[in-house]
Amino acid sequence: MTSAPHTVTGRAFSILDAFTERAPALTLSELSRRTGLPLTTTHRLVGELTQWGALELDLDGRYRVGLRLYEIASLAPRGPGLRDTALPFLEDLYEATHENVQLAVLDGTEVVYLERISGHRAVNVSSRPGGRLPVHATGVGLALLAHADPDVQERILAQPLKTFTDRTISSPKELRTRLADVRREGYVISDRQIESSTQSIAAPVRGPDSSVIAALSVVVPASDTDPYTLVPAVRAAARGLSRALGNHRQPTSAVSASSVLLSRAAALRTKATATAPTAPTAAKA
Repeated sequence: MTSAPHTVTGRAFSILDAFTERAPALTLSELSRRTGLPLTTTHRLVGELTQWGALELDLDGRYRVGLRLYEIASLAPRGPGLRDTALPFLEDLYEATHENVQLAVLDGTEVVYLERISGHRAVNVSSRPGGRLPVHATGVGLALLAHADPDVQERILAQPLKTFTDRTISSPKELRTRLADVRREGYVISDRQIESSTQSIAAPVRGPDSSVIAALSVVVPASDTDPYTLVPAVRAAARGLSRALGNHRQPTSAVSASSVLLSRAAALRTKATATAPTAPTAAKA
């Protein structure tokens, strides 16, 4: 049980905050226990939130987040509008790799994923649209943090850095070095930081004023993929999205981002075909 907020608004927010990926549906009793609110108060506030559309009651008597909140969230400048603009570039990157492709933004000390495109054969990942992960342990997070305000960087550097594997960045000194590398190179490779089976290649996305407003990445298996072969495709997608968002300071090229991506995909497929064992030729009857 947590301590209950003192204001009505705070109590309503605490009810909404009780829902998580692992607990998307909750009863009144569960909401009361998670928020620390009396059951009568929980009943009254849940009723008002349900009437407004922030919550919905299912047939099992459990409450879920309502569609009205999705409608409100769609107005966020870093939400669906950014996602819609990014989708063509994410789709190009997916066609080039057939692996997980992601778009994320920075929110405090975490990244929030706005979109993920995944295939049936793509490696399993922990991220999901609407999900959060620590900024220091992800490719998109490092790409965003490297260009964040200095006070944001210092706040994260001053706090404990949660580790997920033996490769997770765990010291402020190491994190400072990685952030400097990102700013210098324009991309980042995050190797087995969240899961021991994956690595990601990420690049920053810039807005009209050249500030970094998002990052995109591709997540691939750590065992049999050379991440450096995917860097040009990821950077091309990030530059293309930046230009679509109004950042015309990105370097122009005679070759479009889509062409770069498709050429890279063709090269990778050709390489895979060339290294595959040749099937025996059937004898003629």
